[in-house]
Amino acid sequence: MAYKKIKQPKLSDVITSQLEEMILEGSLSAGQKLPPERELAEQFSVSRPSLREAIQNLEAKGLVFRRQGGGTFVADTLLSGLSDPLFALMANKGESQFDLLEFRHGIEGMAAYYAAMRGTKEDFSNIEAKYEAITVAHIENTQLSENFRGEAQSVFEFYLAICEASHNAVILHLARAMSGLLIDNIEKNLQVLAKRPEVPARIAHYRKRLMESIISGEPNKAWGASHKNLAYIEEIMLNLAEENSRVTRSLRRLQTQ
Repeated sequence: MAYKKIKQPKLSDVITSQLEEMILEGSLSAGQKLPPERELAEQFSVSRPSLREAIQNLEAKGLVFRRQGGGTFVADTLLSGLSDPLFALMANKGESQFDLLEFRHGIEGMAAYYAAMRGTKEDFSNIEAKYEAITVAHIENTQLSENFRGEAQSVFEFYLAICEASHNAVILHLARAMSGLLIDNIEKNLQVLAKRPEVPARIAHYRKRLMESIISGEPNKAWGASHKNLAYIEEIMLNLAEENSRVTRSLRRLQTQ
């Protein structure tokens, strides 16, 4: 019987594969600058020529790009197909806000489920830190004449931390690619929900239950907590929309009398 020789993988291909994995899992994010070649070569314990060849492989695939005298960066056009003019149109349509809430039911629920199942201690620490940052942002929002954008950014980063903890590359990169649209949705929701003084505390309660379910490693409870949080937001938003519609009709009747 003739045995085939086992070919050793080329070192630069191994490095390429590892860097691709880091991009895929989010350790290297879009637009992030890579460490200098010398530092990267030391981290991988490889020669600089092998590392340089790996970088060239990534560049040929469109995963990284070089700036003259500025270093090498992860491409910031990853999933650029989602940066569509349609997204800008959706952001300004009232009905689309409810479509986005329904979308968030799916992606945030799945992320919470898998984060509770697969999250590490480091992931949980990050989720806790992002959770605390929301409280700070909410206080600042109250004190700085309703800076809803800053609070919306903090809420999104909390959910992004959950997506990272899910260790599902599709969920993570989809959330990142849609960041602008999702932050806009959260901001608009916060502006509307602020009309009901009792709502922020209730949402904070649901969000805390979500975090605790993830950290305690209970996937089904995490999914349920995510669903209850978003279902409550949707319910209040629908009620407020109905109230606004009644007020508009009443004003119209008064004008015709």
